Amino acid sequence: MINKRWYDSDPILKEALELLRLSPDETKTEAASFMLRLQEQVAGEVIEHVYEIINTYQGKGNRWYDSDPMMLKAVELLRNAPPKVQRVAALKLLLALEQKTFEGVEI
Repeated sequence: MINKRWYDSDPILKEALELLRLSPDETKTEAASFMLRLQEQVAGEVIEHVYEIINTYQGKGNRWYDSDPMMLKAVELLRNAPPKVQRVAALKLLLALEQKTFEGVEI
């Protein structure tokens, strides 16, 4: 089977983002805030690339997160983070989504 989305190849990322996609808007907002903390762990050129993606896709793309600027930025930061950071963030995201709270969860 060919993976169509960037996160399909990692089962943890896939599960975390699918669960997030199905979450209520309030939870998505909290999750986006959580993921935006990734900025502290990625290089400046990655952040510049993320802003280019945001300008290209915001409100125009077909992905579930393209219509929400905060979620788009958060998911793109996760996408462009190093694999180890992606995995740790995805595990913490899953934990927070399952517990239905992001209180006390740090990147």
